[in-house]
Parts: sequence; structure tokens; C-alpha cells
Amino acid sequence: MPATDFHLASSSSFGFPISSRKRDQIHSMESPNGSSGQEIELEAFQRQVAERFRDLAPSDSDDLLSIPWIRKLLDTFLCCQEDFRVIVFKNKSQLNKPPMDKYITDYFERSLKALDVCNAIRDGIERIRQWQKQLEIVLCALDSQRTIGEGQFRRAKKALIDLAIGMLDEKESSSSVAHRNRSFVRNNAHRELRSLSNFRSLSWSVSRTWSAARQIQAIASNLVAPKTNEIISTNRLNVAVFTMSHVLLFVMWALVAAIPCQDRGLQIHLSVTKQFVWADPILSLHERISEESKKRDRRNSCGLLKEIHGIEKCARHMNELTDSVHFPLTMQKEAEVKERVQELALVHQAIKDGLDPLELEVRQVFHRIVRCRTEGLDSFGLANNHSR
Repeated sequence: MPATDFHLASSSSFGFPISSRKRDQIHSMESPNGSSGQEIELEAFQRQVAERFRDLAPSDSDDLLSIPWIRKLLDTFLCCQEDFRVIVFKNKSQLNKPPMDKYITDYFERSLKALDVCNAIRDGIERIRQWQKQLEIVLCALDSQRTIGEGQFRRAKKALIDLAIGMLDEKESSSSVAHRNRSFVRNNAHRELRSLSNFRSLSWSVSRTWSAARQIQAIASNLVAPKTNEIISTNRLNVAVFTMSHVLLFVMWALVAAIPCQDRGLQIHLSVTKQFVWADPILSLHERISEESKKRDRRNSCGLLKEIHGIEKCARHMNELTDSVHFPLTMQKEAEVKERVQELALVHQAIKDGLDPLELEVRQVFHRIVRCRTEGLDSFGLANNHSR
């Protein structure tokens, strides 16, 4: 799996205004009179974290939590992580001095937990691939280029049942899931679902006792703003770590919100004041995603990814349609079937085009996190004590 880290940012006054400097300016700073190169670099890092997360605010609300948006989020994390890695490398002589040693060690412990999240997300992507295969069967069975017969409908219905079973939440009992998905699974399939009460996904590479909710809570644990005296004693480096920790937390939380995971849970509190220039865009995105999770048709979804919602909606419409079909088909009913098939084809294509690049990006995030953590621990002689 790949590894990734995100941006850390600090500024001498946390309310530092956003400027429109080039993003690569952090690597080409000179030291003007009155400010050290380190101060300027840390201020630039903080501004760029804010700018990158402002860029994530979609102009169209429908773009939020789509595969392209998630990939853009991961791109943002990778950029922040690389800038943070440079800051850590340039200041490695200060990392083993108190209190900086505790700040950086805590961050690397959080990044270790993020690796498990990446593994779970990778497995969640594989689950979506299995659903994609069921969509392909439905599309093949109801191909609009040929006359649709009763046999094709039976094949499509079976694929829709398999799809519904595949989208059951691993942690819920069969009866509660069947109730939850009553509008998704056709009525005469409920008996078949109940007979599969012991069905469990075998795709997870994380332990069966592993919990995405607990892992996110662990990343968020004891994440408090630096004290003034510690900011001074660390030359503001600890503010950079604090910022990067929030970037890591938010990105992992957003991934868990979007992609199927064991024991998903979205109840985290981002305890950061708006003194930090990056706080407003991150808190705004956190609020928007939280509000999305509270919508009636998303509340019990196995993931907030836009494309998952598309699967659920199209499959529900298909189930309702197949339940009302009688043969031979009337021209009106056949036209309705073809319209629903076209809707399903659009969702299928979006998933087909997006999953492979998304998985590659998650792998890259994983490997970048590993790289930054290994380099950071090596730089102050803790690698042997904190190796994974």
C-alpha cells in the first residue's frame, strides 16, 4: 500500500490572512529583513494548507463526495504531506528536543493508525468492484439493443438480489438490514436475504474486531492546540505538526465517510479555533459532509460516496420496475426499462472509470505516510523503538 502525509502549517499570528502566492513558494523562500527563513516557510505552509482546502469546496454540491472529489482530496493530502516532509527534514535537529519530540512522536503514531484506515479503504473499494460486477450482469441481461424477454428479466433480478446482499452492512443482523433496505430489495427477496443471516464479507484485510470509528477517534485523541510557551520553544514547529495532524484526521475521516468500512462512524469533533487560517475551510467541509450523512436517504447507507448513492437509487428503481413487469412487454413498459437501463449504465461507467485511479491514489497515500514516518523516526534515532 502507498503512503501519504499532509501539510502542517504555522503562523506567527494564527489569524494570518490568506494570500495568493504560488504553491511552490514554500520551496523557494528567501529570508527578508525581520523574519527568518524558517518563519516564512512555516507561514507559507499554513497558508497553502488553507488555500488547498478552499479549492476543495465544490461549486456544485453534487460533486461533493464523488470519486473525482475524493481523488482531489487525496491529491491535496499528498501535496500537504510532501511540504510537511520537507519541513521535518530541514528541522530534524530540533525533533529530539522537548517538547518537540513528543509532538512529532504523537503525529507518527497517528499516521500509523492512518495506515490501517488506508487498508480498510482499499478493501472497501474492492467491495464496490464486486457490486460493479452485478451491475454489469444487469446491463448485459437488459441490453437495450435486443428484445427483452422473460429469461433476461430473471437473470437481471437475480443480479439485483446479489447486489442487495453484497451491500449489506457487515456489522448488522440480517433482520435489521432487511428492514433497512426494504425500499432497495424487492419484496419477494426478503425471504432469501433472511436465509443468508450468516453472510459476511471475506474481503477485509483488517481484523474482524477492527473498527473504523474507533480508529478515527484514536487519531483525534488528545489533539489540542499548542501552548504559547511551547510554540516559542519549538520555533513554531509544533504548530506545523498540529496543523498536519488535523489534515490527516480530516482526510481519514472523509474517506471513512465515503467508502464502505468495518464499523463506520462519523461522530468526531474537530476541536480547532478559527485562529488558524486553515480551520474555516476544513470545518466547513466537515460540516457539509456531516449534513450529507444526516439526509434521510443517506442515513443508513454503507458509504456516502456519490456513486454508491447512484447504485442504491438505480437498483431501487430497477427492482420496482421488475416487480411490475408482465409479459409480453408493452411498448411503454419496454421504453421505461430502457430508460432505467441507461441510468444504470451511467452509474456503472462512472464506477468503472473511477475505481482504479482511486485505488492507486489510496496506495500512494499509504506509501507516502510510510516514507515520511520512516524518515522522521530515523532522523532522531527512534526508528528502532517505533518500527511498525
